[in-house]
Parts: sequence; C-alpha cells; structure tokens
Amino acid sequence: MSEQHTSGFIGHLIELRDRLIRALLSILIVFIALVYFANDIYTFIADPLVAKLPAHSTMIATDVTAPFFAPFKLTLFVSLFLAVPFILHQIWSFIAPGLYQHEKRMLLPVLAASIILFYSGIAFCYYVVMPIILGFFTSVGPDMMTLSPDISSYLDFILKMFFAFGVAFEIPVAIMLLCWSGMTTTQSLREKRPYIVVGAFVVAMFLTPPDVLSQTLLAVPMLLLFELGLILAAFYTKQPQQDEQEKVE
Repeated sequence: MSEQHTSGFIGHLIELRDRLIRALLSILIVFIALVYFANDIYTFIADPLVAKLPAHSTMIATDVTAPFFAPFKLTLFVSLFLAVPFILHQIWSFIAPGLYQHEKRMLLPVLAASIILFYSGIAFCYYVVMPIILGFFTSVGPDMMTLSPDISSYLDFILKMFFAFGVAFEIPVAIMLLCWSGMTTTQSLREKRPYIVVGAFVVAMFLTPPDVLSQTLLAVPMLLLFELGLILAAFYTKQPQQDEQEKVE
C-alpha cells in the first residue's frame, strides 16, 4: 500500500512538472511572437504619460542599456499577462481530477471570471486611472522644473500599477470562494465592513505609489468590488460533502 501511495505521489509530481513546463513554454512562445514589436508595445504603454508631458518634453534613458532592456522587460511581462488563461488552464487540469462534480460546476465559471476580472483591472488602470494620476503629477511642481521621466522608472511604476489593479479586481472571486467554502458568510463580512474599508486603504497604500490619489483610485474600486462580491456570494452556500462516486475518474 505504501508503494502505491509513493508511486501515486511521484506521478502527481511528474504531472505538476510537465504542466509547469507547459506554462513556461506558453510564456516563451508568446514572448517570441511579441519581441519584434517590443518598442511598439512600450510606445503604447507610455502613451498616457507622453500625452501629459509639457511641450518639447520627452522621456529619457539614464542607463545606457535602458533603451534595450526596458522594452524587453515590458514584453516579457506582457507575455506573462497574455499567457494567464493558458497557465490557469494548466492549473485547472491538474486539480480537476480531484474535485467533485458540484465543485467543478462552481469553480469553472469562477476560473473564467477571474481571468476576465484580471484583464478588466489592467484595462481600468490603463484607460481610467493612469490618465488621471499622470495628468495630476505632470501638472504640479515648480515652474523651473523640466519634466523628463526615465523610461525604466516609468516601466516599474506602470507594472506595479497593472499588477495592483489586476489583483484587486479579483476581490469578488475571492469573496465567493470564501463564502462557498464555508470559511465565512456574507453576513459576517457585512458586519466587518468598517474594518474592510480601512483595510482597503491600507492595502492600496502598499500596492500603489505613496500618494493619496493613487491609493484612493485603487481603494474605491476595491470597496465597490467587495460589495459586488457580497451580492454574488449570496447565491452560494457551503456545498455538502457528497459521495466519493461523484468524482470524475
């Protein structure tokens, strides 16, 4: 019996390794397809900042290698973001055999929703948040100052913002899973609403640059998504344990 358990465990490790390799290969394939357009991708990402720069102002590179590595690094992260559906599919394929039928029926739509919400968070950040905060940052400061942002610093800033908003938009999914699993209830979360409001601003403080505007633009959507999660979670309750025969072999 112990040998069977050992062989089964090793089999799971081998499958996990194979799926990790496939996930990494998916990122590599997307990267190879996009690397030729690395400069165009960086230009697209930099448009919200360039549009707000004063006349005759441009972005600069303070490091001699930055003109190559900044677009290269951005393309790598874009490849990762685009490969997220395939990566999640590999994760789903690995855990699905161990789930009950009712768990699959619930988790599969949640998996799709998490992908949509992640991309929605990035789109919201790019099209709504970035023009607002960049317009504010470029309009303040002494008159004698010449604004010439560094391309590497801007890349670090925009990637941090994309990640923060992409993760924050997963709040409804997280609430649904917590309520469905029985770890908490919608009533309990409603009672903790004042603490969650404070927590949202604290989390936003750590995930965004140290300014009130960026933190507010992240915290407010997080609170709205929290309320949406409560509404959706009301339709889910902890599932009863079912017979082992309900598992799909």
